[in-house]
Amino acid sequence: MNKKIFLALALLLPAAAVFAFGSREKAPPPGAASPRPGATASPGKPQVLEDDRSLPAEIAAALARAGIQTLKSRVPIVDFTAPLLGGGSVSLAGLEGKVVFLNFWATWCPPCREEMPSMEKLHARFTGRNFTILAVDLQEDEKTVAEFVKRHRLSFPVALDGSGGIGGTYGVRGIPTTYIVDRRGGIVGAAVGGKDWNSPEVAEAFELLIRHGD
Repeated sequence: MNKKIFLALALLLPAAAVFAFGSREKAPPPGAASPRPGATASPGKPQVLEDDRSLPAEIAAALARAGIQTLKSRVPIVDFTAPLLGGGSVSLAGLEGKVVFLNFWATWCPPCREEMPSMEKLHARFTGRNFTILAVDLQEDEKTVAEFVKRHRLSFPVALDGSGGIGGTYGVRGIPTTYIVDRRGGIVGAAVGGKDWNSPEVAEAFELLIRHGD
């Protein structure tokens, strides 16, 4: 992956005790989570930001109030294509024009499971708007993921990263990890660890991001 992009993404990740997607047994020490053996990164081409990379102060402040880490400059996405649960596939670059809530998770991860209901509420709140959740499951089989999604009545799109390569490309060291992508294809924020995504502060931040692309 492009070194500049990797370093920029790394700056978004605070030292936090979260669940390593390399182990189902215990949380790693702060900053020490690592991927499962054999996970390989297969990055696509970085998208090029042809417009202003700065993040409007109003949006940056709203993201901060929502507890989302931000950068001074937007970071271009690295495109990927992944199979979708239920059939078909999704390309991250193909979602340009929408605010993308890019979440890396697994069914065995307690904080991932805890934040899923609030993610479902966030999805319902912005249905029909230029917004989508894309929850990328790391290194689990389709049957396990499908049973979890059905049991918890989740309706947002779920992609499968069976090899862990997409997570590796995005420098995911622990889960859940969420990146926020604006409507022009720039990463503007991130959150590591489980979070309540149904708060008024979160809703305000996404409302501003959606309107910013109009």
